[in-house]
Amino acid sequence: MSSRIHIHDAGIRLDSMPTNGRDLALTVDADTRAAIAEFLEITSVERLTVALHAVRFRGGMRVSGQLDAEIAQPSVVSLEPVRQKIVEPVDRIFLPGAEKDFADDADTDVFVDPDGEDIPDHFDGNEADLSDLIIETLSLAIDPYPRLNGEEIPAELNPEDPDDRPFAALKVLKGDKK
Repeated sequence: MSSRIHIHDAGIRLDSMPTNGRDLALTVDADTRAAIAEFLEITSVERLTVALHAVRFRGGMRVSGQLDAEIAQPSVVSLEPVRQKIVEPVDRIFLPGAEKDFADDADTDVFVDPDGEDIPDHFDGNEADLSDLIIETLSLAIDPYPRLNGEEIPAELNPEDPDDRPFAALKVLKGDKK
């Protein structure tokens, strides 16, 4: 995800990092929060703070910490604003150098371990801009189907009878009489 939104002071320089690492504490300003809300297609980002610690790691850096935010977006039932408080851990590795081309022949098998470590991010030069990391962490924590407390999907949109579900018509076409 590349948002093209730059969060002021969200960069960490590798060449001037102390041996015990560097702390980064950010409170994102209102204009940037508005741009992030527009990018994520939500109503607003009311609050966004990040507390990170970066240490040298494998020739690059490991960034860990926590993101705290409060957002608003419309309910999927009533379109009334729903507020969500978000507290998310952050843990990412950044390595210097442009992202390498990992493409192989089309017939090559690719093994992906869903429980394995994430692929490191890359940065050019001596500074890693953490803007995309912050926005990505926020976006992954957003409830995709927000509802106000007590709101239910109307019965006509959430049928109890399994034969009324969208694929019931396909079963009829297949001749499945269940």
